[in-house]
Amino acid sequence: MILVRNRHAVLGVTLIELMVAMVLGLLVAGGIITLFLSTSNSNRVQTQLARLQEDGRFAIGQLNDDLSMATGLYCNNTGGIATQSTSKVFLDGLRTPNVLSKNLLGNLFENTTTWATKSGTNTYPTAPAAAFPMPSFLFMRGYNCTGSGDCTPIKVQFLGGLANTAGTSVGNRVQGTDVLTVRYLDSSRGWRLGSNNLVKTGAGGKLTEIDLAPSGNEPAVGTFTGKTALMADCSTAQIFDVKGAGTAALTPDSSANFSPPVAPQALSPARVFDFKNDMRNVTYYVQMVSDDGTDTGVKTGALMRRVNGSTPDQELIRGVERLTFRYGVEDASGGVRFLTADQVDAATGITCPPTATNLTTTDPGCLWRAVKMIEVSLLLSSTSDMANLTDAETGFFYSPDSPASGGTVSAAYPVYPTSASSVLAIKPSAQGFGNKRLRRQFNALVMLRNYNP
Repeated sequence: MILVRNRHAVLGVTLIELMVAMVLGLLVAGGIITLFLSTSNSNRVQTQLARLQEDGRFAIGQLNDDLSMATGLYCNNTGGIATQSTSKVFLDGLRTPNVLSKNLLGNLFENTTTWATKSGTNTYPTAPAAAFPMPSFLFMRGYNCTGSGDCTPIKVQFLGGLANTAGTSVGNRVQGTDVLTVRYLDSSRGWRLGSNNLVKTGAGGKLTEIDLAPSGNEPAVGTFTGKTALMADCSTAQIFDVKGAGTAALTPDSSANFSPPVAPQALSPARVFDFKNDMRNVTYYVQMVSDDGTDTGVKTGALMRRVNGSTPDQELIRGVERLTFRYGVEDASGGVRFLTADQVDAATGITCPPTATNLTTTDPGCLWRAVKMIEVSLLLSSTSDMANLTDAETGFFYSPDSPASGGTVSAAYPVYPTSASSVLAIKPSAQGFGNKRLRRQFNALVMLRNYNP
């Protein structure tokens, strides 16, 4: 007899059971995908935030290194308030370089302050006909650039090409970003006058020749390629033209100087520098760039650093949307206030502090020498759009815009890329940037170490 097994033992799953299993599998797979996407998005946000933090710290550190050295000349400087001793000698006046060269401006890069020209409300004097003390405004020049128009107090015309104009095309200067040029002497260079590098003196203590014989830690003779020298110790400094650049013997050029330089005092820590090449002319600005170098790519701003007119400029970081400088100046009464570049230049209603001998407190641009500190504000963003960001995640704070709100910071912030212009000085979309980006502000208050209190 043949035994027949239970029919249910040999049958497969039913259609209903299969559909239930598929639904359960889809639910599990959907959960896994949702969790993966959420984790991936969170990881992307955290990565961008970490990058913003790292880039912000690097940029602030670089800015601090340059700005803190503004007006520095070896162990003396040209900034700050001049103070009289009991003998009525301006102590700071002794530290203001005495310019003997007839071609001072020809040795400065990115200079928009020239003789007999107009800057904002100021008209600068005609070219000097005799030796003169170094004007402090030549060591620092800020440009207040709030929108798409020209900067104030004077138009930026030295960056070159598209960077001279604010706009949204690749190569333009980013709208709403300031420009600043500072100058300081690279004191790590130069030749120490004394044992190896000898000074020859003529009648009346006038300098007749400098014989260079560099020691192992000094630049080679051939690195002196300019026509102008700066000779300084901790009491005085002189800027004068020389002959013999690139050779071991430098002699004052009488035809190019108003008067002959005075030899440094014996045993003073004097050094001589190649003024044009050893002076650091550093300019910061923000330029429009994209991921593929074209206007059709994803755009962002790059913080640029230019030194002594050399191009291409150094790109420090990307993701910069705003750059603002505010200058802390000390007036004649000792009060400190923070001003924009055009306000510093105009000095409206502000009495400039006492200054060096032969300079008055009403010099055009006299308040530039009273800059004691510089406040730097940077607004950084992620370099690409992040579509999954919520509106709350796009909120940010940028303190230089707070006065535009007409109220307190707490009432106006955080702001969003689509906020009204009353609380947002310039919208990211107007700058050419996407709204769905993370944004963070970085601030620094840089004290000028070369300021004379």
